[in-house]
Amino acid sequence: MLDVSRATAEYLAKLLAGHRERLGTRKGTRALGPFKQAVLVLRWFVDGSRLVQLARDNGVATPTAYRYLHEGLTVLADHALDLSTALERAAAAGYTHLNLDGTVIRTDRVAAAGPNKADLWWSGKHKHHGGNVQVIAAPDGWPIWVSAVRPGREHDTTCARAHGLVDALNRLAAALGIPILTDLGYENAGPGFRHPVKKPKGGELTERQRTFNAVIRGVHGVAERANALLKVTFKALRRVSLDPAAITRIARAALVLLQLEHGRTT
Repeated sequence: MLDVSRATAEYLAKLLAGHRERLGTRKGTRALGPFKQAVLVLRWFVDGSRLVQLARDNGVATPTAYRYLHEGLTVLADHALDLSTALERAAAAGYTHLNLDGTVIRTDRVAAAGPNKADLWWSGKHKHHGGNVQVIAAPDGWPIWVSAVRPGREHDTTCARAHGLVDALNRLAAALGIPILTDLGYENAGPGFRHPVKKPKGGELTERQRTFNAVIRGVHGVAERANALLKVTFKALRRVSLDPAAITRIARAALVLLQLEHGRTT
């Protein structure tokens, strides 16, 4: 039994039906109706079902199952909030702070040379191939926004700058007094960021710095809930066998599904 509400399946089916209507697809010309296509997409997301199996279960060719999946990913991802809207809603909710954390979504090996001929998608920190996705979360760890994917070899601060996050979050902190809590992966990102103080080389932290670090780590620790919610809920996010570029749509689509299931966007 699929561990997702019927309301979510019906909502996705409605989105797919609207997409078909915009394309001018005539009724009866598709192998699967919108609802069955929605279930196919949800099984891939939630259960991690292989597309070969999904194709067999639905009596369609494997390329057709791939096409249905990618269509579903696009339709869902298009309904994810953009950064500006997500931050506006967070401010309206009266949040005292936001959390920012990066997660590397594992992928099958991808041969792509980066700078200095280094493997572009290899994460030295995690010791596997993957794509870096930045996740903004509410104070309680609820994910409210996910970024596009960047190669796994890039550090969190590099990814955040590439997405315009550093500038946007510093502006938010300056204008509304909403700081961004992070780990040391975002060191020197700007005055709006709050992260632990790094121990100086050959020195020790002061008592005040150690206390500050304990507070920041304690409050920011719930940010790990955001990544866990996405990866635990959706097996598809634990390892992606599609083109790594598809991680952008997969992550955004997963966020939309999570928010639908819980009835919460901010």
